[in-house]
Amino acid sequence: MHSIDTVKTRQQGDPHIPSKYTSLSSSYARIFRQEGVRRGLYSGVTPAFLGSFPGTLIFFGCYEYSKRHLIDSGVHNSLAYLASGFVADLAASVVYVPSEVLKTRLQLQGRYNNPFFTSGYNYRSTLHATQTIIKQEGFAALFYGYRATLFRDLPFSALQFAFYEQEQIWAKGYVGSQDIGLGLEVLTATTAGGLAGVITCPLDVVKTRIQTQVNPTEQVVKGIPTGQSTLSPGIPKSVSKGQQSVRRISTSSPATTLPKQGAVPLNTSSVFTGLKLVYKTEGLAGCFRGIGPRFVWTGLQSGTMLVLYQMLLRQLEAYPLVAGEESSVI
Repeated sequence: MHSIDTVKTRQQGDPHIPSKYTSLSSSYARIFRQEGVRRGLYSGVTPAFLGSFPGTLIFFGCYEYSKRHLIDSGVHNSLAYLASGFVADLAASVVYVPSEVLKTRLQLQGRYNNPFFTSGYNYRSTLHATQTIIKQEGFAALFYGYRATLFRDLPFSALQFAFYEQEQIWAKGYVGSQDIGLGLEVLTATTAGGLAGVITCPLDVVKTRIQTQVNPTEQVVKGIPTGQSTLSPGIPKSVSKGQQSVRRISTSSPATTLPKQGAVPLNTSSVFTGLKLVYKTEGLAGCFRGIGPRFVWTGLQSGTMLVLYQMLLRQLEAYPLVAGEESSVI
């Protein structure tokens, strides 16, 4: 699944017109052919793994606790699912946002000294990326885009679990049993994640645009290793004001992009103002840019995660950690 996430990042981050990365299949083949598997399709997999494991534990622990507490308190089930998704994602964000910063930079960069794609930064490894970011930008840079990421991920998690819990109810009613089988488990999980991904795609686009806004007065871009430049090849580093503006590097989430030439700058940190501007200038197509890879990625991710989650819950119910009366015999 990580390789699809890499393709998604490259599709949205490609500054070329026309884009080098078009469809999912052709982009996948292009990255594989030019950069290989480890440094191409699976670049950034180390921080993704390091962040996803503790982040998932925190997420599901908070979700299950919040859901049961709210339902026991008399809150309507649908509202409890939504609220629990918000709380769980907020708690896990402390862990996964820094990993997202590292993962996305490495994904967008690809191989070290990549001759096929210019991202604006050049890290040798995850450790080198971490050291460079902290040294040149400060520790807080690992949380760059924190608020914008939450604007996208909190609604996604809430919608995903609201859809999933409701689909589970429908499936159990259709089968007439609490055990709906692996096929329906996968179907309910993937459709819930995919649908939530589609609905939140405009927030994904606006978050990306906000993080990559051009600052005409900015003369120095932080976080770029010595000798690196965000300017296109052949353009001098010293350019008179008004001829060439310098952008800040975008660092957070799979949807991080470099702005395409001619893309309208939002010049705002407001998600809602950004949504209005994107819709006004680019229509619905602009609001849902990258929807294909996002649907596939979120569907596969949710399908895997939620099915394993249900299997774990059933195992805990069958073999509870507290044995009851038997524990007093020991």
